[in-house]
Amino acid sequence: MTTWIIKTDEPGDGPRLAVKDAIDVAGLPTTAGCQAVAERAVPAAADAPVVASARAQGARVTGKANLNELCMAADGVNPWAGTPVNPLDPSRVPGGSSSGSAVAVATGEADVAFGTDTSGSVRIPAACCGIAGLKTTNGRVPLDGVHPLSPTLDIVGPMGRDVAGVVLGMSLIEPGFAPAPFDPSATVARLRVDGVDPAIDAAVDDALRRLGPITDVTSAHYADAATANGIIGSDEGFRQNRHLLDDPSTLSGRIHRRIQTMGDVSGAGMLDWALGVRKAIRAELDGILERHAVIALPTLTCVPPEPDEADESDLVLTALAGQINVAGLPAFALPVPLPGSHLPTSVQLIGPAGGEERLCGIAAALEAALA
Repeated sequence: MTTWIIKTDEPGDGPRLAVKDAIDVAGLPTTAGCQAVAERAVPAAADAPVVASARAQGARVTGKANLNELCMAADGVNPWAGTPVNPLDPSRVPGGSSSGSAVAVATGEADVAFGTDTSGSVRIPAACCGIAGLKTTNGRVPLDGVHPLSPTLDIVGPMGRDVAGVVLGMSLIEPGFAPAPFDPSATVARLRVDGVDPAIDAAVDDALRRLGPITDVTSAHYADAATANGIIGSDEGFRQNRHLLDDPSTLSGRIHRRIQTMGDVSGAGMLDWALGVRKAIRAELDGILERHAVIALPTLTCVPPEPDEADESDLVLTALAGQINVAGLPAFALPVPLPGSHLPTSVQLIGPAGGEERLCGIAAALEAALA
């Protein structure tokens, strides 16, 4: 049951939808995976717009899916609600914060899931569980009825077993959504970054070459963008959650410490620098996307780690993700084979703002080439 905070199993024959328990479902409380929030929570008066849209098209909510407390970690580990089991390898973390959403899809308990992503929280669990996930363009999908962590970085995005599942999820959010046909002349910019396991880099390269030629590119701001994500997220996240520090007994130790650290970062006077980096990384990636159809790099630097109380797994998992939230661009995580491993790895495809249709078309072409 650790996949779910609340199981509903609504009847019907429409798509089965898992909803991360940071998104309102009418008649059910939204706990954000946190005892402190759950003790104050009342049943939501209405569906969040993304859920209302899905229901209007026949989707049936199968439950509120588990997550990291307050969406504040990347490993999926939750001491209060339990940790969803990674179906590919139970000894490994499922990835977070949308852990239950990914596991529900990977195990076939849901056809599609909605997650939220502030620093990789859709893409990371998708990569850890061997499924597909889409971080949408910042601002494209309404955040009404979504428990906030960092409102300028937060997004809602769909997760599916494959590209078709993600497209189904987008069509539930936006009726009429359809992938753009893949253009075989499209060029791929392969972003090279430090710290990636060479075997994963090689696996991603092998997958991308099946689409056509790839061109190596680098980014002067990519590393700084991770720090900028942390600063902006801390500034906004502390304001959202500082009231929870009053009762440490209702938070896990690491999340209590994390909120305190957010306060320290928020007070360090670095926000203007972070906002400058945000502008610079967006301009840099926009420039690359003017010359290429997509930017590609691994979703994770390594295979999913084992749980680590020292939070080291969190740092490893978010190493390649938060920069895209700072830039505000859409990103698609798609599993690719990893030779010599019982686990797949994942490629992250980055498109221009509002380019979800293009990304889904490219992801579908890559998926077909890998098949």
